[in-house]
Amino acid sequence: MQSADGIAEVVIDFPPVNALPVRGWHDLAAAVTAAGADPETRVVILSATGRGFCAGVDIKEMQRLAGHEGILGASQGCFAAFAAVYDCPVPVIAAVHGFCLGGGIGLAGNADVIIAAEDATFGLPEVDRGALGAATHLARLVPQQLMRAMVYTAETIAAKDPAVIRLAKQSLNGIDPVDVKRSYRYEQGFTYELNLAGAGDKARQAFVDRKR
Repeated sequence: MQSADGIAEVVIDFPPVNALPVRGWHDLAAAVTAAGADPETRVVILSATGRGFCAGVDIKEMQRLAGHEGILGASQGCFAAFAAVYDCPVPVIAAVHGFCLGGGIGLAGNADVIIAAEDATFGLPEVDRGALGAATHLARLVPQQLMRAMVYTAETIAAKDPAVIRLAKQSLNGIDPVDVKRSYRYEQGFTYELNLAGAGDKARQAFVDRKR
């Protein structure tokens, strides 16, 4: 972590592609937390060295670790790092260059401001890795349907493992900011109210008359 003039910079540095190991996620969370806790800090800049901002978790490490240690460790580490960015008492600026994938989306999505270089690209290839996550954060960056397309596809939908895609759909429905069925039912109530007041019938009849 570097700090000067109230600006604290936390730099991700895990060559070659900034895919963070379990310890790296926890260290990143600690660094952001420490930067925000310093009363002299006015803003935190989260940046990275190398070819891209962050390629997510270190899948090779995950596969090396015994049992469920890898997936549990990565999940806990990502949660801690994403939360540290979101809970930081001062604004966090994500300076994104190159690729921002998987866990990188979680970091950028929880930042207060994103400054993206011209070569910045954003993606969530989790379904290709047999995982789900960070759609919550991607939904803060792009519209709902684009977020879902990015989650489902990476490239194509039909070629994916159907078990993964089905759970992906279930998970995305579960994190919708509103329950679309309940929300639509609420809207319908106003349609009924307009109808009872006569305004609905009047508008429909005017439409019919214009089509004659």
